[in-house]
Amino acid sequence: MALFSSLTPVFIAIICVLIGTILKKTNGENKKHETKSKARPWVDEDLKDGTDHKLEEEEVDDEWQGLDENVAHVPFSAERYSEAEMIKRSQAFYELLNKRRSVRFLSDEPVPREVIDNVIRTAGTSPSGAHTEPWTFVVVQDLYLKHKIREIVEEEEEINYKKRMGDRWVNDLKRLRTNWIKEYLDTAPYLILIFKQVYGWHPNGKKKTHYYNEISVSIACGVLLAALQNAGLYTVTTTPLNCGPQLRTLLKRPANEKLLLLLPVGYPKKDATVPALTRKPLEDIMVVM
Repeated sequence: MALFSSLTPVFIAIICVLIGTILKKTNGENKKHETKSKARPWVDEDLKDGTDHKLEEEEVDDEWQGLDENVAHVPFSAERYSEAEMIKRSQAFYELLNKRRSVRFLSDEPVPREVIDNVIRTAGTSPSGAHTEPWTFVVVQDLYLKHKIREIVEEEEEINYKKRMGDRWVNDLKRLRTNWIKEYLDTAPYLILIFKQVYGWHPNGKKKTHYYNEISVSIACGVLLAALQNAGLYTVTTTPLNCGPQLRTLLKRPANEKLLLLLPVGYPKKDATVPALTRKPLEDIMVVM
């Protein structure tokens, strides 16, 4: 009994230390979560990078990602241009893409479907982590679906402008005269919604990792924009914040796909206007070392 009495203060001290450590850890995690929420309050869970979607250890399959263990290499033959031809081609391609503008006033004039097929084929040539090709391009031409997409986007965008984005962001957009009204979602002959596949599936039903899925799909979007410009078509890059889950459900896409970008595609209206913007000169965007 005397021994227990002498040890009681020690037990109490140990218990107090343990409780203090637990409380400190809990408070630290809460503060970290609050800081993260305050930093980007407008970001929907659905728009986070695929790296947030960790695969459970038991779900990861150790087998190779759908390719043969030893992929055969074949001879590669590349066309080689003279220096003069290289300069000429690079200058011509720059001049073509320098005409690219974000156009919000799009005509409902029909666009050949074959052109859309070809530009998406072109986007599909993009590089991807471990050649997982983690992209899905959903082409919408149905009038009802286009209008439903517009309703979803405009409803969320009005909330974004009024509540989520903040005064600084809204003020920065005023000079471009943009708002939550998206008429082009109805008028453009095609809407292309680009989804990133944050993970894939093995033939045995287990999940497989899609490495660098956001970067891979972003590169594909850039190639797609260049292909559209080359074909004489125009678009405006839109990232419909907080619309991802609704649009994914509307378009019946699986849970492993997250909306990254929405492109209305078509010809500009005859009276279309664009902001009088200039681009940074080469010396401001390139560093040679």
